[in-house]
Amino acid sequence: MLEGVHHIEVTGESFRCLMKGKEYVVGRRKEVKTTLLYGTENLTVHLPDSAKVIEPEDLPGIDNDIGAIKEALVNPIGSPPLKEMVQASDTVAIVISDITRPTPNHKLVPELIKELHHVPLDNFVIINGTGTHREQTKEEFIQMLGEWVVNNIRIVNNNCHDKNTLVMVGKSKFGCDVYLNKEYVEADFRIVTGFIEPHFFAGFSGGPKGIMPGIAGIETITTFHSSAMIGDPRSTWGNMDDNPLQQMTREINQMCKPNFMLNVTLNRDKEITAIFSGELYEAHDKGCAFVKEHAMVRCKERFDVVIASNAGYPLDQNLYQTVKGMSAAQKIVKKGGTIIIAAECSDGLPDYGNYARIFTLADSPEELLTLINDPHFKMADQWQVQKQALIQMWATVHVYSQLSNEEVTEAMLKPCHHIEQTIEELNTIYGKEMTIAVLPLGPLSIPFVEE
Repeated sequence: MLEGVHHIEVTGESFRCLMKGKEYVVGRRKEVKTTLLYGTENLTVHLPDSAKVIEPEDLPGIDNDIGAIKEALVNPIGSPPLKEMVQASDTVAIVISDITRPTPNHKLVPELIKELHHVPLDNFVIINGTGTHREQTKEEFIQMLGEWVVNNIRIVNNNCHDKNTLVMVGKSKFGCDVYLNKEYVEADFRIVTGFIEPHFFAGFSGGPKGIMPGIAGIETITTFHSSAMIGDPRSTWGNMDDNPLQQMTREINQMCKPNFMLNVTLNRDKEITAIFSGELYEAHDKGCAFVKEHAMVRCKERFDVVIASNAGYPLDQNLYQTVKGMSAAQKIVKKGGTIIIAAECSDGLPDYGNYARIFTLADSPEELLTLINDPHFKMADQWQVQKQALIQMWATVHVYSQLSNEEVTEAMLKPCHHIEQTIEELNTIYGKEMTIAVLPLGPLSIPFVEE
């Protein structure tokens, strides 16, 4: 394959390819073969020659990522070196993202502990920022953090429903009491780790989102994800300036601010491409600007069909998380068009939480939106159903996954067993001039059309 060509192979006499972010045309071609991030094995699809593959700039991983992490802790953004900020007698809380995120905490957390070698190991606690997600098992923590960390450092799952493990730190101007994890609040020194990527309603992930909603109480999380907040047009991909969700998460972080942030960006192979450490807001802003520069992809027009992944494992573990990939595709699909989302969903819909249950309360996406927009209706996970219903009001959504037909239809979506066959069937709807776009990295890209 030519250097700089991103995961595209072609057959036929000639081809059009994306190389280093630019499109090159050499004669004609008959078929495009491209790889979608899917589970841990990925998925190869064969598409018509009209398909346009849309990816962010393919950045290389840092050669010596451990060395780069060490350097980031010594020379952070907007703060003194980490070691100088922590006393040997301090208790230290390290907040991590849960198993649905590919944050390389097996690299980040050990380096944090090594840098703070003057602090006794018994003074550390790692808090798993589950939000409303399920707790992790010991085996999963070993996968996420490595065996040494699990065997030597105390780890707790945040429980958003258990007020005995939470403490009130203030009142939000958005209309709720603010509860955060008690061990985090009471720690002498607080660190948050994370992974910065485009986010479908918070603009970008990472930074303050590790704390809010990561280790918040359910009342605070529910307000953050209310129908008014999620439905606000400013709550969208890549927007930080006037995004109400970013405003709320930053307001709450200010009430009990992390003393230090360590975030990374990743490429499609989950390799670290850049590190942003130091003062929470300044370091996170720099990280978001970096991701926006490399992940934003302008399209001249919308497409009849958009095929997208959900960035593979761990983000595509369930259908709940897969709404992110649907939302990325919705940015560039025509009104009345079709989205085909490929997500393994090895963890089901999932079985925990209210996501699956909410679908039983209505008969259509329209009815779901009516229900969720009723100010008297409040149920955890309604935000994800709301986003999905809004997407379904715009386009038809097919799901290629390990889910059963019954599970997919239960979520008011269409099962897809073979992407190429579904494309052929859609030809009868859109005709020979059907336009197709592919997002192999799904929500790691921010495609947009200037309208």
